Amino acid sequence: MYQPEAYAIALSFMIVSMLCWGSWANTMKLAPGYAFQLFYWDYVLGIIFGSLVWGLTLGSWGGGGQSFVPNISAADARHILFAIAGGAVFNVANLLLVAAIDLAGLAVAFPIGIGLALVVGVILNYAIAPKGQPALLFGGVLLVVIAIVIDAIAYRRRESERRSLSVRGIGISVGCGVLMGVFYPLVTKAITGEHSLGPYSVALFFALGVLLCAIPLNYLLMRKPVTESAPVNMSQYFRAKPSWHIWGMLGGFIWCTGTVFNIVASHAQIVGPAVSYAIGQGATMVSALWGVFIWKEFAQAPAASRKLIPAMFFFFVLGLGSIAIAPMLSR
Repeated sequence: MYQPEAYAIALSFMIVSMLCWGSWANTMKLAPGYAFQLFYWDYVLGIIFGSLVWGLTLGSWGGGGQSFVPNISAADARHILFAIAGGAVFNVANLLLVAAIDLAGLAVAFPIGIGLALVVGVILNYAIAPKGQPALLFGGVLLVVIAIVIDAIAYRRRESERRSLSVRGIGISVGCGVLMGVFYPLVTKAITGEHSLGPYSVALFFALGVLLCAIPLNYLLMRKPVTESAPVNMSQYFRAKPSWHIWGMLGGFIWCTGTVFNIVASHAQIVGPAVSYAIGQGATMVSALWGVFIWKEFAQAPAASRKLIPAMFFFFVLGLGSIAIAPMLSR
């Protein structure tokens, strides 16, 4: 398998990961009218397809370790179950995030959900594999969290009508944040120790975990949405426009690409999972970039909202830089 060891290459993998994680949701905007629960089936198929593509290409080339298929055969059940559990936990967290955004809005869901996920994930990953200068790593995480909070305030000020705070939405955001922070440490456990999975094979079992969890949970959400949207059924899925299916699968493939690149980078000796996960979660600011410059979400926003955008990106870049140099100054 291909495994980058030079830090510059590993860092480029983490940046690609961040870009993919922050960009996949654009495919939802390209399928207007397609219920998220139906979009999600195509999204899951895209994740599975992506795990196979990267496993059979980069995961089978080079001499950086055991290749994709032999590694699957050599891994034990314990490590495979960790990977499947990671996929299941991620699936629940991802669906909760969508519900939280719908109930409470971006201004509540993102700082609580993604901010909490970033803190929980970095702490747990650092506990499992303590790599990176801790002051720079956790200081950088704090700066990124500040950027996420500023982003949320900007969205809040942009709203022409302020929605009342939803206690249910806040609770779902907290649940999302905890689970989103827990899924990556499970993946870290799956690629650590003897008879473990590699960074490419773990993605396949992770994808299977997403699928196994999505079948009952997403089907339940189709029939009984936690939001105010109308129930949907599978006949609507099969009647959907072919382009909507393509966008959904492309969204899953892009997300999976980001995940594979993030895990591969975390497997590099100098990086570690805490640094890789922290940089990957900078995806929130990437999605904000799409919103500001491509979708023009702040074009008609009041000045009080627009003036926060430079501060948001300032703290984000500063935090990202701090996290990026943490491995080079590791004790």
